[in-house]
Amino acid sequence: MARILPVASFDCVVFGATGDLTMRKLLAALYHRYRDRQFPDTSRIIAVARSALETDGFRMRAEAALRQHVSPANLDEETLAAFLALVHYRQVDALSDEGWEALVATLDERPGQVRPFYLATSPELYGPICQRLARHGGFSALSRVVLEKPIGHDLASARAINMAVGEVLPESQIFRIDHYLGKETVQNLLALRFANPIFERLWNADVIDHVQITVSEVVGAEGRVGYYDRSGALRDMVQNHMLQLLCLLAMESPISLDADAVRDEKLKVLRALRRFEPHEINSFSVRGQYVAGAAEGRPVPGYLADIGSTERSMTETFVALKAQVNSWRWAGVPFYLRTGKRLPRKMSEIVVQFRRPPFSVFPRDQHDLQPNRLLIRLQPEEGMRLEMMTKEPGPGGLHLRPTGLDISFEKTFGQRYPDAYERLLMDVVRGNPTLFMRRDEVEAAWDWVEPVLHAWAERPEAPRPYVAGSWGPTAAIAMIERDGRTWYEGIE
Repeated sequence: MARILPVASFDCVVFGATGDLTMRKLLAALYHRYRDRQFPDTSRIIAVARSALETDGFRMRAEAALRQHVSPANLDEETLAAFLALVHYRQVDALSDEGWEALVATLDERPGQVRPFYLATSPELYGPICQRLARHGGFSALSRVVLEKPIGHDLASARAINMAVGEVLPESQIFRIDHYLGKETVQNLLALRFANPIFERLWNADVIDHVQITVSEVVGAEGRVGYYDRSGALRDMVQNHMLQLLCLLAMESPISLDADAVRDEKLKVLRALRRFEPHEINSFSVRGQYVAGAAEGRPVPGYLADIGSTERSMTETFVALKAQVNSWRWAGVPFYLRTGKRLPRKMSEIVVQFRRPPFSVFPRDQHDLQPNRLLIRLQPEEGMRLEMMTKEPGPGGLHLRPTGLDISFEKTFGQRYPDAYERLLMDVVRGNPTLFMRRDEVEAAWDWVEPVLHAWAERPEAPRPYVAGSWGPTAAIAMIERDGRTWYEGIE
């Protein structure tokens, strides 16, 4: 059974409380932690938004969201009623002084509480919200501010946000969240590598041929059109989620699990990533945009129809990149990154492919000798699989086939365990920043991504079209096959 470690009483203030993230993820995460009795009844969830609502009206919205996003098996009516009693609403305008005094007065009713401020708003509001909280006396030594990704839309805006927030809070009280880092499988990367010498001693260019990281979505841009058309797949997924996964795969062992020790090693990977030269962009990157096709057995429109546009859009809904880490451990090992919308399957998966045997003693007509692969699944079912060659049972000779040693977390541990937001929210209350991004990490990630953005902006050609329900543009297949490799399409 998973251990539940209680946290101190807190006042969690959620800005952007009427938005999709709060309704779909944050309320459900807090409800599950309350259901498991991880925080006491003296805690409060203070929802903040511009909407003219009273607490009772917001509680009705929160209840509807919980009934939609929490499974019936976990929705206990008595617990739900008790949880909703902890929820309060305050109307505040982030860009004016309206409502701030009332919010701070509510917080001052319990001066000794831990105060997590979760900014589930657009990044442009992070600085103004923090500045106004400081001006009105909302911060204390027990305050923490959680910043959702993306932190800005380029390096300059990221630095501006970090500077604005850093003017009123020390770095130790700023938590830049990437929910991928809260997934069990992602954290198990640390255990896999540094608690199992069998893998760590193979974790280098002598043994590993290449690494693939795929984050694919079946859905299109619907529901996030306003944000997504300004962002695109590179900013939305690669700059944060996928680079964080790459860092955990490629980092050296930290001297401890202290937050800065772990983040120091991730920063070294980001700084070691080979920067793209302008003339290399077409060889090392592919951007695409879906057109009408089929998803999950039904016809779906193209991207332009999803965003309601009749003109050409330069926003990419698919990205494939070939990254390289300039270090002794990884010299010559490519990291292929791929993400997109309207792909055939929803999955997040890492493939570590080992080198082929230098010589085979087995007759070619009796086997198809496949390289060993370590498959790490982040979703839909978290787990790991090691693929190896074994002999087929029976007396018909020595015939080989690939088989897998499979670890499914759900089957192995046989219980529901906290999702990423649940874990990370409780880490914020504890003041543990290990699974959060530091300022220099965010800026180093933007520094690596920016040459790609600039090169794309200077080229007149639009993203390459791909049919919804396919695995992206054929150019992405050509990019990896030029190296004599092929994309792995996921565990069936």
